[in-house]
Amino acid sequence: MSTAAITVEGLTKRFGPVTAVDDLSFTVRAGAVTGFLGPNGSGKTTTLRMVLGLMRPSAGRALVGERPYVEHPRPGRVVGSALEASSFHPGRSGLDHLRVYAPQVGVSDARCREVIDLVGLGAAARRRVSGYSMGMRQRLGLATALLTDPPTIVLDEPANGLDPEGIVWLRGFLRHLAEEGRSVLVSSHVLGEVQSTVDDVVVIARGRLVHSSSLAGLAGLAELAEHTTYVEGPDRGAVARLVEQHGWSAEPSGAGWTVADVAAPLVGAAAHAAGVELHELTPRGRDLEQVFLRLTAPPATEGGAR
Repeated sequence: MSTAAITVEGLTKRFGPVTAVDDLSFTVRAGAVTGFLGPNGSGKTTTLRMVLGLMRPSAGRALVGERPYVEHPRPGRVVGSALEASSFHPGRSGLDHLRVYAPQVGVSDARCREVIDLVGLGAAARRRVSGYSMGMRQRLGLATALLTDPPTIVLDEPANGLDPEGIVWLRGFLRHLAEEGRSVLVSSHVLGEVQSTVDDVVVIARGRLVHSSSLAGLAGLAELAEHTTYVEGPDRGAVARLVEQHGWSAEPSGAGWTVADVAAPLVGAAAHAAGVELHELTPRGRDLEQVFLRLTAPPATEGGAR
């Protein structure tokens, strides 16, 4: 099976005076799951629509392989996508929904049955979609994306509506797709949903790129971020005086203090030199979710973007 990476170059989309996507560039490599991350309204869905040829960019371009999606002779064979979990006819069964698409993309009825079993909907295949939960609709969308066994998969917020068991299943399934050599692009507004799944991350805010790296690269930002230290001792007043003596910024926390921007070894050394007994000295670095929120936080003077 061939692979087809996604390349976004200077992609821009304007709606009148509003710039929804602003000079955005990133790549999605084969054999990896890429998390496309940003708050709601950051321009993720607009970007995906331009990648899939559903919306014309104001500037820039999006390529699947070496050409735009719409220029592929059989684009449905190149990219499988699921952008909305609500675009189903409520009167059709899940299996019949797939059967409607099958002739359009040149697959058999047997393939419809195969993919609906693959996503765990075999027992509900003949039930009307109107009776499906949101999580079941997400799985049906994924089955639709997989109909042609495409080398590239694009999914918009696929974890919405899934219960914890379903999220665990989705993580494993997406990892399996990437291990087969596919390019998998998954959007989410919550890093925690995809943190255990993705290899690479592309983070946008207000339509602009704010970070692009491997997941390990994002973790590196967390390690370099400002650290806090929780410190606690039997004499709370002595700890408070130690903090004041060194001019540290600290706030009361439980039975102790949270000291900002000071590493634990420095606090420990200062306490030892001053003869202050400590019962707890715990470093508290920023986690990935905090780094993500910091990257995407709007400026104090700027409202949210479309």
